[in-house]
Amino acid sequence: FVGRFTSIDSHSSIGESTSIHNHVSIGKNVHIGNNCIIYPGVVIYNDTIIGNNVVIHSNAVIGSDGFGHAPQADGSYKAIPQLGNVVIEDDVSIGANATIDRATMGSTYIRKGVKIDNLVQIAHNVEVGAHTAIASQTGISGSTKIGEYCLIAGQVGIAGHLTIAPKTIITGRTGITKSIKQAGQTLGGYPAMNNAEFLKRSALIRRLPELFEQIKNIK
Repeated sequence: FVGRFTSIDSHSSIGESTSIHNHVSIGKNVHIGNNCIIYPGVVIYNDTIIGNNVVIHSNAVIGSDGFGHAPQADGSYKAIPQLGNVVIEDDVSIGANATIDRATMGSTYIRKGVKIDNLVQIAHNVEVGAHTAIASQTGISGSTKIGEYCLIAGQVGIAGHLTIAPKTIITGRTGITKSIKQAGQTLGGYPAMNNAEFLKRSALIRRLPELFEQIKNIK
């Protein structure tokens, strides 16, 4: 079914048994597969491709322009045309108010089985590997490639043009500033390091006032 006040533009197709709720906006040349649920207020920009069994929760935005602005001689910025699209494969879940930007050229890919929480930002030309889960308030910068079966906790920040190996676990509020090449690691802290080492350092930081007093007494 298609809910009230929903707009579906030209050359778009909707698969069988897909439900599109109220106040959804679907652009031109959008293809949505079978058995999908699009909740109220979702905006899907032109040329987006969505597979089967996909759930998109309220007010998510799929296919908005990537953050591309070229600095000019006078200090102003000129927008770089964002000519690509977003491809979402089967069995993906996207949380409320999540945003997934279209590629500058080519595609932003959300691979099969990915689970994205509310308030996640995925930038242009990112690729999220199959069956990866991303928790709330995480931001992934442009052109980063995330492997399969990764777990990314809340408020993680990942810089652009990086590669994250499969089965990487990234704990909450971690900052990823360089590529992760070895699969299966658990990372924490900023900049990211082995999580066990990060926890040891955090424990030492809490003891710094006590240790400082001991050093003064020794002196």
